[in-house]
Amino acid sequence: MTVFRISPAVADAFPDTLIALVTAAGLRGHEPWPDTTTAVEDLEQQLAYGTWQPADETDPRIEAWHTAYRSFGTNPRRIRPSVDALGRRLAKKGALPRINPAVDSYNAVSVRHGLPAGAFDLDHVSGDVEIRHADGTETFTPLGEADTVENPRPGEIIYADTTGVLTRHWNHRDSHRTRVTEDSNHVAFILETLHGARDGALLKIAADELQSLLIPHAARTAVHCLSPAQPLATV
Repeated sequence: MTVFRISPAVADAFPDTLIALVTAAGLRGHEPWPDTTTAVEDLEQQLAYGTWQPADETDPRIEAWHTAYRSFGTNPRRIRPSVDALGRRLAKKGALPRINPAVDSYNAVSVRHGLPAGAFDLDHVSGDVEIRHADGTETFTPLGEADTVENPRPGEIIYADTTGVLTRHWNHRDSHRTRVTEDSNHVAFILETLHGARDGALLKIAADELQSLLIPHAARTAVHCLSPAQPLATV
């Protein structure tokens, strides 16, 4: 079992934070996921037809993350929140990247609802996971850069386990060590908002949508919530 927690300092700084943890065990990443394929293609078609477009930095959902990034010293136009970067890529290229079914699932849900998303292979997580401010001594190896080692800036918000950083700049980029692949069996997917009072219903819809994409390809799934009022969840 893995415990996810929000540190008291992060809870105090962002008191309306709400995070959905969608967990899946017994994932079967090598089989076809037709519902995910449809979800991704539907978004791309809606964009092409002009009936939908991804949220950009003028949208309150994205603007809130830009403000948060600046508060801990990150320039959000140089190092963008994940949903902002994904939406910009989709708007420019007209297509989402195809990585693997599990990643494609959370990418589609993220960009559809304008909420940052990520995922960790829990079989490669060490100990518990905390959302906290970095002290600058932690190490991080970016996704896709197995030979790179970085240190977060002191005060930057990170996801971290007992070995190192799982995500820098809160949700900008995940680590290589806990990346989700077709072979991942036990995964925690994360969906986030900084305005739970405003966007809590939207977060629930997104979490339910992601869970529905996972259920046909997993032995079991569950949804847990984290907030300053409920800062700990065991998955």
